[in-house]
Amino acid sequence: MAEILVYVDHVDGAVRKPTLELLTLARRIGNPVAVALGNGAADTAAALAEHGAVKVLTADAPEFTEYLVVPKVDALQAAYEAVSPAAVLVPSSAEGKEIAARLAVRIGSGIITDAVDLEAGDEGPVATQSAFAASFSTKSRVSKGTPVITVKPNSAPVEAAPAAGAVEALAVTFGALATGTKVTGRTPRESTGRPELTEAAIVVSGGRGVNGAENFGIIEALADSLGAAVGASRAAVDAGWYPHSNQVGQTGKSVSPQLYIASGISGAIQHRAGMQTSKTIVAINKDAEAPIFDLVDYGVVGDLFDVVPQLTEEVKSRKG
Repeated sequence: MAEILVYVDHVDGAVRKPTLELLTLARRIGNPVAVALGNGAADTAAALAEHGAVKVLTADAPEFTEYLVVPKVDALQAAYEAVSPAAVLVPSSAEGKEIAARLAVRIGSGIITDAVDLEAGDEGPVATQSAFAASFSTKSRVSKGTPVITVKPNSAPVEAAPAAGAVEALAVTFGALATGTKVTGRTPRESTGRPELTEAAIVVSGGRGVNGAENFGIIEALADSLGAAVGASRAAVDAGWYPHSNQVGQTGKSVSPQLYIASGISGAIQHRAGMQTSKTIVAINKDAEAPIFDLVDYGVVGDLFDVVPQLTEEVKSRKG
């Protein structure tokens, strides 16, 4: 079978869930070859092999942490030239999409971003995307060169499929542009103990109906009872009730969890664009005519201040 390059998103050797999902998708169209870069790259091998990587190419150099994006593109290009893959898969993070776009330009190939599914086709991999605020699904393939495809988190299950995972050192030569943008400082993100918003299996979001920053505690309580991430609509964020980093929507983050619970969110198109691909959607809103009810799987017409605390207590009681 053809080899499929999979760019590994990891933190000091701990592989993040979207990469494991990419390995599941890669196995549908070929044999996954993982590319792990930076500090702890070699430590990713066990997890990658467990999830189907037949080979793990690793490289570490100061450039990967001291400079932005381009050194990683140089390394992924080196992997591409060494392997001659049938496709390159990259997680659909902000950095991932920039890496993918730069690589596609360098190798003269087409790019597909924010795919939500991937399947083999007679003329190459076929990617499914959500279009027009997820109102439509499209199937696309690259017609020139080796497809470079970024895939949204939660688009595929994480499935173990043990493979050899042979570790090989990747020789990387950095170009003149690699040191163009230097990282001058880093501020660690404060941990909330909750999952990363774009990767979470469950997301609980609050909107204008929460009616104040002081009331987001009930949204957080429900999220914590479910082991979920907390999101917010643009209206709630613009009002200063919750951080911009938690905004779900067209100008915020796109999420595609197994379960999305919207509380006090009317369902404007801006918000729908960021969550409409969720597998199951539940809305709680006292306005029975709210647009959000047009797309939900389950809707509760009621005051969120009555419904959400009851739901939280029910979840806690069932967890025992």
